[in-house]
Amino acid sequence: MCGIAGIVHFRGNAIEQEAISRLTNLLAHRGPNGAGTWFSADRDVAMGHRRLAVIDPGEGGYQPMLSADRRHVIVFNGEIYNFLELRRELEERGAIFRTQSDTEVILAAWREWREGMLSRFNGMWALAIYDTETRELFLARDRFGIKPLLYAMSPERFVFASEQRALVRSGLIGTSLDVDVARRLLLDAFGVEGSERTLCQDARRLQSGHCLWLRHGQLEIRRWWRTIDHLPEVPKTEAERVERFRELFQDAVALRMRSDVPIGTCLSGGFDSSAVICTMASHEKAGMGPRDSTSWRHAFVATFPGASNDERPMAEEAAAWAEVNPTYLEIGRADALTELDQILDDNDDVYIGLPSAIWLIYRELRRQNVPVSIDGHGADELMGGYFQGGQYGAFWIRNALAGISSNSALTRRGVDLLRALMIKRQGQYFLRGGLRQVPGQLSLVGDDDVLPRDWGSFNRRLYRMFHGTVLPTILRNYDRLSMAHGIEVRMPFMDWRLVTYTMALPESSKSSSGLTKVIARRAMENQMPESIRTGRRKVGFNSPMPEWLNGPLAGWTASLLDQNVPAFAELVDEPALRRAVGRLTTSKAWDWESVGRVWPYLNMKWMLARRT
Repeated sequence: MCGIAGIVHFRGNAIEQEAISRLTNLLAHRGPNGAGTWFSADRDVAMGHRRLAVIDPGEGGYQPMLSADRRHVIVFNGEIYNFLELRRELEERGAIFRTQSDTEVILAAWREWREGMLSRFNGMWALAIYDTETRELFLARDRFGIKPLLYAMSPERFVFASEQRALVRSGLIGTSLDVDVARRLLLDAFGVEGSERTLCQDARRLQSGHCLWLRHGQLEIRRWWRTIDHLPEVPKTEAERVERFRELFQDAVALRMRSDVPIGTCLSGGFDSSAVICTMASHEKAGMGPRDSTSWRHAFVATFPGASNDERPMAEEAAAWAEVNPTYLEIGRADALTELDQILDDNDDVYIGLPSAIWLIYRELRRQNVPVSIDGHGADELMGGYFQGGQYGAFWIRNALAGISSNSALTRRGVDLLRALMIKRQGQYFLRGGLRQVPGQLSLVGDDDVLPRDWGSFNRRLYRMFHGTVLPTILRNYDRLSMAHGIEVRMPFMDWRLVTYTMALPESSKSSSGLTKVIARRAMENQMPESIRTGRRKVGFNSPMPEWLNGPLAGWTASLLDQNVPAFAELVDEPALRRAVGRLTTSKAWDWESVGRVWPYLNMKWMLARRT
């Protein structure tokens, strides 16, 4: 896991060392274990790398890495979990390896299969490969966009990097705000990350499952992965379906325990993270495989004493089952202002809450020298985890709306207008222009995929959440907040084999009689504490925002709203926003719904204030 960067000049002028070093060093937090740069012979191409050493942590894993014949050079961010199996296959085809790294396996796979290598990888990645003979540059991102890759193109140069802020602060691209993206984020904080556009008008996102060729100054971008094209046949009986899910999940966890450094997990006490740590324990009992880390009993639990989202008792139960002694990190009112500016800067985008809890827990992993965390992300969007007791009706209303909006851009627009009207009636819509200028939707990954006719609204909603809206946003947050401390996050529920299998299952295998993640819960029978396996309580891993905004964040919020930020004033009816925030704070009426609607405005103003 690392930070990658590159520059290609189109007019023959040489790239200065300072330019690529500055771009690469802006990613230093992603790779605390080393840095490297590479230049083409005439210095019109440069690539940079910041290293987080996980596989082959010695000199063998240094990047940029050249192929044995020095024709190809790669910078790579991520992990190829099945690299040992691919290495054996490539050795049978004549490949000779000098290192024990998965990066060298990618180079050999490129020589053997070119783009076809991508479909053979089981992992997460953002990579760039330059061919010194053809002078072509190839970029690719993993199936579901776990690892980020951003770029910018101008008549002078092409630039890429692992983070938006690195591009913006490099001095190599324009930094104008994309107003349409900003407005969209304020209406729907989950409506941008699945698109190619960013808050920076000149920066673009290589979307999940896409690859890019740069040939002779021309870009060619195409989608190499479409989940709907890879759905397998599922077993006929429920018992067989459950067994197949169990097999896939257990193997997904086992593969992600391959590491040459200590690994751990962030344990919330919910079903997803508890299933992960209990399966890790089962894997050790069944027999560890080659290159599996034997130093894995590191669980980190964020607790929120007195807050509504504290799950410490459940986390203790899961840890006891897995025979792990966790590290507990208490997060309280005093942490509302802890490193607040740094946390917002590291997240580098607009979200529905202040992600302090995520940032703080990964900082604790770094302090304890555990650079890899195997976490439960992706399960909610894969199998439907977003309703709690008493919300069953609202859950199915959202599914019905999702089913309607998946039909066409026109119906999606109608749903947007309805959403804006509902928010307006609640007094939480503050965009200038009112309902006459509701922001339009951006083109998201998967929007145009032709889904099976027999899919109901629930499966359609999950497909869009997984590929285009909720999950891409969550993946972005976890990447930036973990890599702010040089921590790699692995996600077994996002193993592509498990994803395609689960998406092929009927809706009743995912949600039934008010219980979510049905197939996973059945697969984990006798594999984890029964109270957690069958529990219906759903608590997101979030900072206790209502408690904080009703208390310690009130002064910070008032001060922020008092600032004069012209770019924000052009977007937002600030007097109306100020009145609404004042009412919520004075009456201590902040709740999770108002936080989700109003915090993006505060987040946006903070970001734009930093730009001035």
